Amino acid sequence: MTTLRTFQHEIDEIQHREISKQRAHGAAELQRAREKEHKKATVKPPDAGAKNETPASPTAIQQPTEDDWDAPDLDVRIQQTLLLSKTPADHDKARDLILSQITRRRGEYILRIGARPPHAKLFAGDIAADGDLWHGTPCTEEELNTLLKEITQVVEEVGGKASVLFEARADHPRAALLLRLPPANVSLTPEVRCAVVGNVDSGKSTTLGVLTRGGLDDGRGRARVSLFRHKHEVESGRTSSVGMEILGFGPAGLPILPSTSYSNDPDVIRREKMSWEEISTQAAKIISFSDLAGHERYLKTTLYGLTSGAPSCVILIVGGNAGLIGMSKEHLAIALALSVPVVVCVTKIDMTPPNVLAKTIEQVTKIMKSPGCRKTPVFVKSLETAVEVSQVFAKERLCPIFQLSNVTGQGHDFLRTFLNLLPPSEGDSEKFMKDQPLEYSVTEVWSVPYVGTVVDGILNSGTIKAGDAVLLGPDSNGHFQSTVIKSIQRKRAPVNSAEAGQCVSLALKRVRRAAVRKGMVIVHKSETPPRAVRQFEGQVLILYHNTTLQTNYQAMLHCGAVRQTVRILSMDHPQGILRTGDRATVTFEFISHPEFIKEGMKLLFREGKTKGLGVITKLL
Repeated sequence: MTTLRTFQHEIDEIQHREISKQRAHGAAELQRAREKEHKKATVKPPDAGAKNETPASPTAIQQPTEDDWDAPDLDVRIQQTLLLSKTPADHDKARDLILSQITRRRGEYILRIGARPPHAKLFAGDIAADGDLWHGTPCTEEELNTLLKEITQVVEEVGGKASVLFEARADHPRAALLLRLPPANVSLTPEVRCAVVGNVDSGKSTTLGVLTRGGLDDGRGRARVSLFRHKHEVESGRTSSVGMEILGFGPAGLPILPSTSYSNDPDVIRREKMSWEEISTQAAKIISFSDLAGHERYLKTTLYGLTSGAPSCVILIVGGNAGLIGMSKEHLAIALALSVPVVVCVTKIDMTPPNVLAKTIEQVTKIMKSPGCRKTPVFVKSLETAVEVSQVFAKERLCPIFQLSNVTGQGHDFLRTFLNLLPPSEGDSEKFMKDQPLEYSVTEVWSVPYVGTVVDGILNSGTIKAGDAVLLGPDSNGHFQSTVIKSIQRKRAPVNSAEAGQCVSLALKRVRRAAVRKGMVIVHKSETPPRAVRQFEGQVLILYHNTTLQTNYQAMLHCGAVRQTVRILSMDHPQGILRTGDRATVTFEFISHPEFIKEGMKLLFREGKTKGLGVITKLL
C-alpha cells in the first residue's frame, strides 16, 4: 500500500518535470512572438537606436556584489559599519547594503540586532541563559539604542520606514526591525493570500472580523456581522459562501483599521467599514483572507476556495471548548494533501475552562505530530517567536499555534505581527512566472451595470495590461473567443497592469455574462490557440472509499479553478477495482464540457466521503 508521503513526493516530482517542460516551451513561444514583432517594426536609422539607450544615472546606488548579498553575517556587517565607523563613506556603504536587501526582498527586510537564541530553543519556549549557542554578535544596551537610532535614520534617508518588531533589554540586549519601502502604486503592493477553515461554530468569521475591523467581539457575534454576504448568513450566523476580506499594513507596520472600530452599534459596524480602495492606497502590504464555510453542507464551496485561491497558508480555526472535531479534520486533511502550510488558531480561550483548553491543546499537538501530519507544533507566546516563525514555518514543517480570545483581544497582537511578516504570495517563483505566456484563471463572474461582464481570478503566468487583445475559453465546444481587456482592478482600486501571482478583476469587452463560467482561462492571442480536453490520464491515490471503486464511477473533480463531474473510463489496476490506499493510472472524462488543464496539475476528487488525490500525467 502506497503511503500519502511517498505519493506526494512522486507527484511533486511529476509536477516539477512537467512544469519545467512547459516553461521551456513557453519561453520559446515568447521568443518567436518577439522576433515576429521585431520584423514588423520599421527599421530605425542607426543614430536613433543610440538615442534610446538609457544613460547610467550619476546618482544610481552602487549595487553590492553577489558575495555581499548572500553573506550570512550581513546584519552584523551593517551594524558594525554603522556603529564603529563615523565616516560618511561607511555610512553610505551601510545605506547601500540596506537598500539592496529591501529591494531584493520585494520592499521589506527584517534586520536583527544583537545575539539571537537558536530557533530550536526559541520555538520550544526554552531560551538558554548561556549564550554559547546564540547566533550573531552580542551588543550592549547603549549600542542597541545607537543602532536603533542610526538604522531608522538610514532607512528614512532612502524613503522607507523602520519599525521595531520586538526588543529585549534583559540578559542579551537584542531587537528585530522591519525595514519597509512604501510601494509606488497599488499594482506593486505585495499580497499574502490566506484561506481560513475550521469546523462550524469554531469562530472563523468572528476572528476575521476582529482582525480586519479592530473592534472586539461582545461574545454574541457582533464582530462577524460585517463579513456576511447574504441575509440568511446574518440570521443563522453561518457562512455559506467564500467571503473575501483584506487587512492592510502601513509602511510603519501598523494595521490599517477603521476609526469606528470600537462602536457597539451593529449598523455602524456594517456601514462604517473602510472600503478596499482606501485600504489598498494606504497599505504597504495586503493580507487577503478567504473566509470559507465550516458546515459539511458547503464542503464543495470550501474545497473550491482552497484549490482555486492558491493560498500561501491555511489558517485552521479550532474552538477551544470543542477541540479538533468534525469538518476541522477534513479541512486539515485537504490542506495537507494540497501541501499548503498550516497555521492553527485556538479561539474562545476566555470562556473555556482551563482543563478543557489543556485537553484541546494536547489533542492539537498530538494530531500535528502524528505520522499523517509530521509537523512540529510551535506555541507563539511572544513577539520574538512570532517574528522568527513567520520566516521559516513553511520550509521547516513547523505549525505555529496561536491562542486567541476575540472578546478580550488576547493573542491578536502576535497573530497580526505574524501575518504582517509572511512572504508575499506572488514572490513564489515556483508557482508564478512573469516571463511566460499569459494564463489567467477565472474564479468569479459578475455582470456590472454600465461596465459589462467582469471576471475575477489569479494570474498564473505572464503579465496583462488594459487594452490587450486576449482569448477567453473554452466554451461548451472547447472553442476560444477573442475579447479585449477594458480595465483592470486590484483590491477594487484601478490599475493599468498586473503580473503573475496577483489576484485581479478584469472588465471584458463584448462578452455576455452567460458565455463565461468559473474555470475558464484568459490567454494571449497567438497562431495556435490553447487546446481544451475532455479526456485525460492521471496518477491517483484513493485516500478513502468505503467499498470498491470501478469504471464508470463518477465524482466531483477539483483541479485549480476547474470544478466539474468526471467519469472513470479505465484504470491500470490488475483487479480492475480500487480500494482505500490503492494507487493507479486512471483515465478520466469530463461529463458536460471540455476544460483547459495542463500536465503536472494536482487534482482532488470527491463524492460523499470518498476522496482521492492525484496529478495529471497525460492529455488525451
